Amino acid sequence: MQTKAVKAFGAAAADAQLQQMSIQRRTPTPHDVEIEILYCGVCHSDLHTARNEWHGTIYPCVPGHEIVGRVVSVGSHVTKFKPGDMAAVGCLVDSCRECEYCKEGLEQYCEPGHTQTYNAPDKHLGKQTFGGYSESIVVTEGFVLRVPENLDLAAVAPLLCAGITTYSPLKHWNVGPGKKVGIVGIGGLGHMGVKLAKAMGAEVIVFTTSPSKVADAKRLGADDVVLSTDEAQMAKYAGKLHFVIDAVSAAHNINAYLNLLRIDGSLALVGAPEHPLKVEAFSLIPYRRSFAGSMIGGIAETQEMLDFCGKHNIVSDIEMINIQQINEAYERLLKGDVKYRFVINMASLKK
Repeated sequence: MQTKAVKAFGAAAADAQLQQMSIQRRTPTPHDVEIEILYCGVCHSDLHTARNEWHGTIYPCVPGHEIVGRVVSVGSHVTKFKPGDMAAVGCLVDSCRECEYCKEGLEQYCEPGHTQTYNAPDKHLGKQTFGGYSESIVVTEGFVLRVPENLDLAAVAPLLCAGITTYSPLKHWNVGPGKKVGIVGIGGLGHMGVKLAKAMGAEVIVFTTSPSKVADAKRLGADDVVLSTDEAQMAKYAGKLHFVIDAVSAAHNINAYLNLLRIDGSLALVGAPEHPLKVEAFSLIPYRRSFAGSMIGGIAETQEMLDFCGKHNIVSDIEMINIQQINEAYERLLKGDVKYRFVINMASLKK
């Protein structure tokens, strides 16, 4: 298969700073869409993978799975996109397309394993996939998404991971009018959870350890904000919530949040703490509560989320950076010093 060299930014080793490098992209096949990347969001997963914190990183590693760009060419069999169209790519660039989950539109749970946008086996080139910290990307048509025309392109980028990661569980657990929903943690994921749950018609209560985030959570649309370190404030919602999204990636007491659920309430974990969480049996048993996990969404659901955001004028709160600032951005990400998602202006890669 023919390839061409494109500029990218990536890590050569777990302890190496990200720097400019050259990678190979395939020339488009008849079913491919080639996209010039305009903006790429910075997800905490990028940092985990670049630094091999989840183990299994293949180097060189080019992160980035919140991609928005312009179509520059399409293969002869492509019907949904044409050059000049705005397009997006999220966490997946392929799957087996044949297992029961792929057929149900749940490509994120593909049985043989989906192909992630970076650090996954590349079916075409026999190496690893490279992500959005690059000039361009080539993706099979079925995994390319349409971008609503009314939304700011840069602020759309984080919807491709943070947006769908919170939209999918809200949809799955039927969040809507009459439901009380808790959002634990106000970061890249949590702030999107607030906006989406509110747009779905739910009453939204935010739980945070940071007094400095109380006013901001209300600006985002929260009906109430609870300091989770204050037992009296927590007690106010004990047994009252229908659903909770837990977006915290650090060690925390999960039982404190399970105890907020009413009978038949569910908590979905979307944050990924490094160490196991200790669940007490009596946080679940007496109230028929459910403790679940959720991972991104399938392609059809991701498009549905983008269309929903277009209809309700929802985008992420972002801070724009140049690619040359990515190492500094990672250090700030570790400190939680961003409101609420870094987005790279990929034009900076051309400098």
